[in-house]
Amino acid sequence: METKKPFERLPTNVGPIHYELYLKPDLQSLTFSGNETIKIEIKSATNKIVLHAAELDVTNASVTLSSGETVTPDVSLSPDDELLTLSFIKELPPGQASLTCSFVGQLNDKLKGFYRSKCIDPVSRKETYAAVTQFCAIDARKCFPCWDEPAIKAQFTVTLCVQDDKVALSNMPVIEESHDGEGNKILKFETTHVMSTYLVAIVVGDFDYVQDKTSNGVLVRVYTPVGRKNQGETALNFATKMLQYYEEYFKISYPLPKLDLIAIADFAYGAMENWGLITFRETRLLVDPANTSSATRQAVAKCVGHELAHQWFGNLVTMEWWTHLWLNEGYASFTENLSVAQLLPEFDIWTQFLHHHHNSALRLDALNNSHPIEVPIGHPSEIDEIFDRISYSKGASVIRMLHRYIGDDDFRKGMNLYLVRHAYKNASTEDLWAALEESSGKPLKEMMTTWTKQMGFPLLTIESSRQLDDSRELVISQAKFGGDGKATECNSLWLVPLSFCKSSSPQEACFATVLKERRATIIVPNVKPDEWLKLNCGTYGFYRTQYPGDLLLQFIPDIKRKTLAPLDRTGLLDDLFALVQCGNASTTTLMELMLGMEDEDNYVVWATINYCLSELAIILSDTALEEPFHKFGRRLMGTIYKKVGWDPQPNESHLKTLLRSMVIDRLGQFGHDGVIAEAKKRFENHICKKEALTADLRAAVYKAVLSTNEKDIFETMLQLYKQEDLHEEKQRISNSLGVVKDAQLLMRVLEFAISDDVRAQSAVSMIVSVGLTAQGRELAWNFIKNNWQTFKNMYKDGILLIALVGQSTENFTSEEKAKDVENFLKQNPWPGVERTVRQSIESIRNHAAWLERDRDSIKDFLSKI
Repeated sequence: METKKPFERLPTNVGPIHYELYLKPDLQSLTFSGNETIKIEIKSATNKIVLHAAELDVTNASVTLSSGETVTPDVSLSPDDELLTLSFIKELPPGQASLTCSFVGQLNDKLKGFYRSKCIDPVSRKETYAAVTQFCAIDARKCFPCWDEPAIKAQFTVTLCVQDDKVALSNMPVIEESHDGEGNKILKFETTHVMSTYLVAIVVGDFDYVQDKTSNGVLVRVYTPVGRKNQGETALNFATKMLQYYEEYFKISYPLPKLDLIAIADFAYGAMENWGLITFRETRLLVDPANTSSATRQAVAKCVGHELAHQWFGNLVTMEWWTHLWLNEGYASFTENLSVAQLLPEFDIWTQFLHHHHNSALRLDALNNSHPIEVPIGHPSEIDEIFDRISYSKGASVIRMLHRYIGDDDFRKGMNLYLVRHAYKNASTEDLWAALEESSGKPLKEMMTTWTKQMGFPLLTIESSRQLDDSRELVISQAKFGGDGKATECNSLWLVPLSFCKSSSPQEACFATVLKERRATIIVPNVKPDEWLKLNCGTYGFYRTQYPGDLLLQFIPDIKRKTLAPLDRTGLLDDLFALVQCGNASTTTLMELMLGMEDEDNYVVWATINYCLSELAIILSDTALEEPFHKFGRRLMGTIYKKVGWDPQPNESHLKTLLRSMVIDRLGQFGHDGVIAEAKKRFENHICKKEALTADLRAAVYKAVLSTNEKDIFETMLQLYKQEDLHEEKQRISNSLGVVKDAQLLMRVLEFAISDDVRAQSAVSMIVSVGLTAQGRELAWNFIKNNWQTFKNMYKDGILLIALVGQSTENFTSEEKAKDVENFLKQNPWPGVERTVRQSIESIRNHAAWLERDRDSIKDFLSKI
């Protein structure tokens, strides 16, 4: 088996102070040339300078010493290590010097480094290109030689030579413009603050923009494709208000004179927080008033809030190394909700947090192949794999738990202290705990280290409950929760903030303490004998809870009456579901509880029910129980379907709109005759332009009509995809095509996904959509195996390859498929996907064990429905 060369960070004897960077991208030849002069500090005498460079041809390198002497090195570039080594005949003395070099490279098609993005001219319909940078995590080196580590900060003065008619942007405003007389303009940008290489950004192309200013005079612009600047107005409104909110919340002004947000047609991530020039996938920035759904508008708000939070967490203060990535991503994922809650309270975003972050993170972190929040990074190929739900969603969930524990005032004071103390520098997790301890006066480091340095989370089991006059005595134990239900020898111990609520005041905590032992007796005061007592009030704690059967049953009446808060209803359901999946509770108990929630009307609770249904659908999809299960689902959702209907009511809530889309989508997948008939009628009217489908219902309708397997509908959807300019609409169609049942049509979807009609970033969701059914999963996985080299060429070692492999394999349900996936990746190893593959294989085996364990009891239960 191939072994990696041990990874070492760059030597620290030489480092940059200031980069003077000149770049000339050519959008016809799709190449670029450049040169740079780097002011460096030589800290100790050396005959070698080592920095990063990749996929560049580097020439004319020299170093000018403080004495004025210029020396020329031997230049060697190691493609495997991505290291540029400059070797000198004699030692360079300590002191400041200047390193200069020239270089050329390709505007690649891998969505990383300095790359090309294909655009369509709105008038001529001709293809043009934009040049775009995506340097996070380690790809600035693909644009210019540099010290490409987050802790090695410097200032940057960027100069661009571009065609006169092109828009050219970088992190800072233009301070000087000239022309070369050959149709090019030369733009020099203001020098940046000290920052990391991965935050440098450059975009050149054809764009329109809308603009506004904050109350503090910061110019905010949203750049859009030509002819679509009205689609930037919503994001502009979000950005200006959120920027002002963060300045007040952090008590630190945004330090740059401008902030640009720009929609990029080809983009691997959702967005990237480059300081002063944030790049976005189009679906995370553009809002078309007539064609954007409520869910997408919410996603835009969250994404803008996330990236703006990074201007402080990540940009002003940067993690010292990728081990501390969560300091960027966990905090931004938490803080985005602060700004959205302030600006758009109707979204009830903190209740939705459970669905988007908390529950999602618990599911991944239950796997034996999860990783700690602070994950040691060895080789750089491992970095992309930690841009996952642990760094983002578990990080955010742990911060939410901490925020609740110390209170908002002390939290804000601690954040300000952390940001001021480490401004324009780098920090580690320990620095954060120190600031929060100082602001709160609580020993947080000891507690929080148990959550960030250990993989997984605890299962808290209430072993017994006893009434003591006017108080309740509970015996509670903790042990690491395992998604496979197998007991493991584990020394992990968490310091767990506990909170309780009771039936007489279900909406607020009545008691709080900290569990520090593996097993403890806790006495909760002022609880009457006839009251229930619930652990983890508001589901703020990042753990699962297991009740004895009789205690769990006590909650049922209040779940049905909805007097138990939505956060607690969804928390109880998700905990039970996790216990079912690992074999510590029966599937039929879960299904009975869900039937008891037929009258539920909260979107977030239904989102959890919907997730449970989707997982059950996966394990039953290749069995004779599939149709009886669909019947169960149709019955369960019958009441809520009647309540939400098809048409929005005047002034209805945002969450009801989201709920309607979800209910109709799920019932369509369950073959509900009424839903499919109505979907076909509305689809026909939409195609014939009699009455346009509302954007909120399009995805659900597209899936419903495609599920009928009618070839003419399938052909119509392919044509719609090819003709559509709005990426959001393309994405809806991408995510729908895989629901067709005919094997030949499914193969056409797979072939279409890697055709020139589909952008590389969209191919993943299209292929994954094919895996919605058992038949489709087999076809999609075989397609990936048969075209493995094609996908490696498309995505190299980036996050899209990770997503393709993980999402296309994790839903198999047999040991045979687990071995198939395992063997294929052994025979075709690829750095950067190992952990994802291990997680998928573990999920497959967990699915198989669950089906084997509960198949007969599920059959008996469904036979009585």
